[in-house]
Amino acid sequence: MGIILWLVVGGVIGWLASIIMRTDAQQGIFLNIIVGIVGAFLGGLIINGGSINSSGLTIQSFLVSLLGAIILLAIVNLVRRGSVR
Repeated sequence: MGIILWLVVGGVIGWLASIIMRTDAQQGIFLNIIVGIVGAFLGGLIINGGSINSSGLTIQSFLVSLLGAIILLAIVNLVRRGSVR
């Protein structure tokens, strides 16, 4: 059940981050899921100093994951275009 929850929540987080960063037209569902999962990992490293997987699905962990996904998309935009949109 954990992997299905990762995929669903990762997809939602990646989708929301892509809307915020205005890259939604460039990404499909697969890339949204990847951005959401990697963003959650990145957000957990930055904010909590470790993984957010140890805690349950809370608003705080969701927001940390969203912040990590936004940071990930900003880094990708910076490398790809030379500027953050």
